[in-house]
Amino acid sequence: MTSIMKNLVILGSTGSIGIQALNVARHLKDEYKVTGLSTFSNIELLERQIKEFNPSAVCVGSPGDADLLREKISKKIEIFHSNKGLETLSGMDEADIVLISVVGAVGIYPLVSAIKSNKTIALANKESLVIAGNLVNGLLKKHSATIIPVDSEHSAIFQCLKNEDIKNVDKLIVTGSGGPFYKKDIDFEHIKVEQALNHPRWKMGRKITIDSATLMNKGLEIIEARYLFDISFEKIKLLIHPQSIIHSLVEFIDGSVIGLFSEPDMRLSIQYAITYPERHKTKIKPLDLEVIRTLEFYPPDIKKFPCLKLALNAGKIGHTMTSALNAANESAVEAFLKKKIKFSDIPIVIEKVLNKHKMIKNPGLDEILETDRWARREAGVRGGVQC
Repeated sequence: MTSIMKNLVILGSTGSIGIQALNVARHLKDEYKVTGLSTFSNIELLERQIKEFNPSAVCVGSPGDADLLREKISKKIEIFHSNKGLETLSGMDEADIVLISVVGAVGIYPLVSAIKSNKTIALANKESLVIAGNLVNGLLKKHSATIIPVDSEHSAIFQCLKNEDIKNVDKLIVTGSGGPFYKKDIDFEHIKVEQALNHPRWKMGRKITIDSATLMNKGLEIIEARYLFDISFEKIKLLIHPQSIIHSLVEFIDGSVIGLFSEPDMRLSIQYAITYPERHKTKIKPLDLEVIRTLEFYPPDIKKFPCLKLALNAGKIGHTMTSALNAANESAVEAFLKKKIKFSDIPIVIEKVLNKHKMIKNPGLDEILETDRWARREAGVRGGVQC
């Protein structure tokens, strides 16, 4: 077991993953100290987290919120803001582990900084690899940083591949619950925001929950898996698994298949990413297969869920096409959550942007971020890459 206290930075600490990561930190308080936190705009919750965990530095979304927090906090603490602040937090000298759970393309800023600072990175932001997978992998070859995936699907694959040679893998099988509408005969034209946010298995943030409802999330996960595990896109398969008990599987060239089974609880993969390569006890309910009894699997319905098809097509093309895909999707989901467009409009907005995009091969970070900004403008929804 760990004998030296390790310092943990949690970016996106007021979001769903961040809150659960702090639950894990409480559970492991004798071995892990929270030394950095960030939020975009939930200053009230961040203030409570500061009082409990006493970090040495935090980051907020704007200079105004930074000034507001300085007025509220009497403790001596460094307060940063914006994307530069995220980069500073993720590269802090005292940080041993950086958990990146900010939402969206903004994750690329702290991820690049953490890699260059040779950190152990618990990655819960899939978008950074979706938009810049080749760039990230190139940086990893130059530095001694390590990425441990936090998403339950990628954590499962990571654990199944332990001590295995990727050359012996025939297929990575990513599973997905199917979201709230997979088995329902429902008119996508009339789906309300509240219906789309009612996920049957997982408690997640608003953006990722909508992505789960459109199955865009599964497409993004397949793109992420391609870069995380350095495997060809064609060797990654999606299975709909409504029970969310098997979190993903690996099929090897000899025909054997290894999968990870557990109750659907994100604290498990969060804790594993933080404590890797060790395992610690948790308070998560043990899996009882005698009670569950039945596990179901279905092929994905690409016709019913066009966002999945758009993601898979963009993933096969790669380069800046995935950056355009991600930005258009973020803009469309934001518009739907604000009730500016219909649920059925989300894939229409994305396809419009992708059809207009002039792809750039082997892009650098500046070209990736410019594509991100262009795609958001083209989607017709105000917004941008922000912390």
